[in-house]
Amino acid sequence: MTKTTTDLVKGNEAVAMGAIAAGCRFYFGYPITPQNDIPEYMSKHLPLIGGTFIQAESEIASINMLLGAGATGARAMTSSSSPGISLKQEGISYMAGSEIPGVIVNMSRSGPGLGGISPSQGDYFQATRGGGHGDYRTLVLAPFSAQENYDLTMRAFDLADKYRNPVVVLGDALLGQIKEPVTLTPYESQEFPKPWALTGAAGRKKQYLKSLYLTEGELTVHNWHLFQKYQSMEAEIDYRTYLVDDADLVVVSFGSVARIIKSSIDMARGQGLKVGLFRPITLYPFPKEPLRELSRRLGRFFVVELNTGQMVEDVKLSVDKEAQVDFYGRPPGSIPTPNELFEEIKKVYR
Repeated sequence: MTKTTTDLVKGNEAVAMGAIAAGCRFYFGYPITPQNDIPEYMSKHLPLIGGTFIQAESEIASINMLLGAGATGARAMTSSSSPGISLKQEGISYMAGSEIPGVIVNMSRSGPGLGGISPSQGDYFQATRGGGHGDYRTLVLAPFSAQENYDLTMRAFDLADKYRNPVVVLGDALLGQIKEPVTLTPYESQEFPKPWALTGAAGRKKQYLKSLYLTEGELTVHNWHLFQKYQSMEAEIDYRTYLVDDADLVVVSFGSVARIIKSSIDMARGQGLKVGLFRPITLYPFPKEPLRELSRRLGRFFVVELNTGQMVEDVKLSVDKEAQVDFYGRPPGSIPTPNELFEEIKKVYR
């Protein structure tokens, strides 16, 4: 891609286009609704540019293929929806423990179990707390439009290489299926030397990537190293605000619900209610310091999520202890309208 263009693009396809633009040349996946447009797009377009698309025999196989490709230093990706992401968790843990980069896209659906194919934000805990076994974290980016699907997928590849860590792009069924204009900006290449990559032993010292440490104290040292790396990820914190400068009440939402409630906030402003929006883009690391700073001059927050209460815990841990935090959750299976959320805003605005 050599120039900027604007096209009408489906959300899932925007993810795939962003991945290819960022240099992804290996994709491994397994079909599951509502993210199937991603592997369909990659299966058509990757071979045309010398890339490799493999529909694996399972989600477990696909995450381990991602581990293998990432270990060579290649830019590689997998994608799935909630139950499929659950099956990938062991492999994601191995990638984090071995410090192997890779991008994992979750266009989440309703749960628990098979649930349904409607949008949900019920995978927040899984994404931001590691999800698999062990004491690890993945960077988590939360888009709220097809444009951000494109932009944040490109950014995910840079962050994966920068920190030698898996990065999760957490969308949902709504964000995967929408179709809207996307400005396809050229990828600005970043160089990340990869002396650790397993590219064959000829001409260099023997090296390996591993997550097994059996010598006394060795694993402790490794985990402290990982912990310090996760702390350094605070430099990547990203968020957006809307009408917070004079707000009496700030709504905190991410992803698809944030785009819905933005309309509700406009309704509130139309009736003289001073309401604003704080939208985290990095869910891990969570933008706790900007939120805490906001809470020092504003003591009222309203968390709205498409689940029964997950991000609200991070908000409560972030804001000043005197701040009041109200919550409205919508269990999976239906999507709130702007009017419905406006009514909820009115209930807590005082």
